[in-house]
Amino acid sequence: MDEKKLYTLLVYSENIAGILNQITAVFTRRQVNIESLNVSASSIEGLHKYTITAWSDEDQIIKITRQIEKKIDVVKATYYTDDELFFRETGLYKLSTDVVLANPDVSRTIRKHEANIAEVNPTYVIVMKHGMTEDILSLYRALDKFGCVLQYTRSGRIAVTRSTQEEVSSFLEEREKSRLGLVER
Repeated sequence: MDEKKLYTLLVYSENIAGILNQITAVFTRRQVNIESLNVSASSIEGLHKYTITAWSDEDQIIKITRQIEKKIDVVKATYYTDDELFFRETGLYKLSTDVVLANPDVSRTIRKHEANIAEVNPTYVIVMKHGMTEDILSLYRALDKFGCVLQYTRSGRIAVTRSTQEEVSSFLEEREKSRLGLVER
């Protein structure tokens, strides 16, 4: 059996109510847990982009990708490994102002991890960190040791392929040529 690794699926669909449920149901039926999910408008007008991460083996992720692509409102679905993508996440940390002010090591830790202080008020300090998943978790672990973390959250992954054009763009071009009868037979 293949070893499980983290895969990122990039799924493009029209903005239709219920499509997210259809996509996540594919993972549920295959008993694969979604690690992160981010949905936003894509660079292509009228299409939304779903960035989904999941731990799986390649055979299973191929099946999931094919099932998602069969959905009527899905334009294209492709899976990637981390080396094929440029990706980032954001972490938000809400810290106790009293602890931050009382312990200068907290501020040093924030600077050492190249995070930014977004807001300070008498009750809490909001720290923001952009980067790789492990960098964001590393800052959380470091801050948690000081006992100052009131809240913490991490965004879903956002990703673009390392190729010059989104794979869905060439797919849409070919589909349009085919529709217009411009494809050589």
